[in-house]
Amino acid sequence: MLKNITIAIFGILTGILVGYLLFFRSQTKPIIKLPGVFVKQSIGFLPYWLLDKAEKDYSQYLNEICYFGLTIGSDGKLIEFSNPQEKEPGWYALESGRVNSFLEKAKENNQTLSLTVFNGESGSIGDLMSNPIEHADNLISDVGPILKKYGFSDLNLDVEYVGTASEEARMHFTEFVKEIKTRLKDENLATLSIDVSPTIYVKNYLIDPVAISEYVDSIIIMGYDYHFQGSYVTGPVAPLFGANTISEYDIQTAVEKALLISPSSKIILGAPLYGYEWETIGTTPRSPVIPGTGLIASSQRVEELLNKCVNCSVQQDQDALENYIVYKDPDRGSYHQIFYPNRKVMSDKIKFVQKNNLGGIALWALGYEDSDILGPLKDY
Repeated sequence: MLKNITIAIFGILTGILVGYLLFFRSQTKPIIKLPGVFVKQSIGFLPYWLLDKAEKDYSQYLNEICYFGLTIGSDGKLIEFSNPQEKEPGWYALESGRVNSFLEKAKENNQTLSLTVFNGESGSIGDLMSNPIEHADNLISDVGPILKKYGFSDLNLDVEYVGTASEEARMHFTEFVKEIKTRLKDENLATLSIDVSPTIYVKNYLIDPVAISEYVDSIIIMGYDYHFQGSYVTGPVAPLFGANTISEYDIQTAVEKALLISPSSKIILGAPLYGYEWETIGTTPRSPVIPGTGLIASSQRVEELLNKCVNCSVQQDQDALENYIVYKDPDRGSYHQIFYPNRKVMSDKIKFVQKNNLGGIALWALGYEDSDILGPLKDY
């Protein structure tokens, strides 16, 4: 009798377990990143100002969508209003539901969702670091309910302070990151990723890469803007190689230095889906730029230009492994130079990530892409 009861109980429990597994197997759930688990990441940043240009479904290329984003105030609280009459645009796009279709499609496709919180104003950042523990707590108190409401399983921290920082400020930033990580972990809210300039590995900027490494799950090295809109000369925007020959610094050098500090699984290479266009009086790369003529050039816009420009020929900088175009302005007599990525450039970036066994690649930004540039990510 006892044996029969035992068998019956075992059968009931087995049935419950099978039913549980079948039910949850049928539900579409986002991939949850767990600390210590090495999952190759392919991340696409989705800025609120590109929502009208971005596609709804990137599942064949990416396993994570990162919404950019919400703005951190000087006290750590999220900024809801730009002024008394106007909502802050990143907040409004999320609150109004403009982002919902992207988030829901990502969930349907089992993609992870990440949320960027951002501050790029030096004065505000200085105030933010004046009381790092309290301000970090303010941030988590504000952002925690948002993470839960929309299903974000990663918090992406993007604090961009341009300039040398004091040791005290660097220590305060580390305390800020540590407190954020502690709260996220204690409240089981999300993992923590951080965006960093490649120059933090050679200059004493606000972010101390050695100190913060143990408190973050991913470090996204923004491997772009080596040349930018305000550059004095033209040149590659995201050079893989070329340091100490044709340029001062490159992605390879930054990654080599990062690998001395952090495990490769934590390091994500940020790659651009855009380049820059400048007006010059010369036809060779690294020609002086006519001041004020720098423009962003999405790979989509470059593709459109090439389709209608009969005199535009694509060349590649063999050191940087980046494409460029030079063509004459018929009205002004000057020249335009565009350095930009395409499918081949993206493929080279992916090979670099694989060779160095990095944790993944992150794209800035969805909505800039042409019809072909994301192709190599299908096999990544």
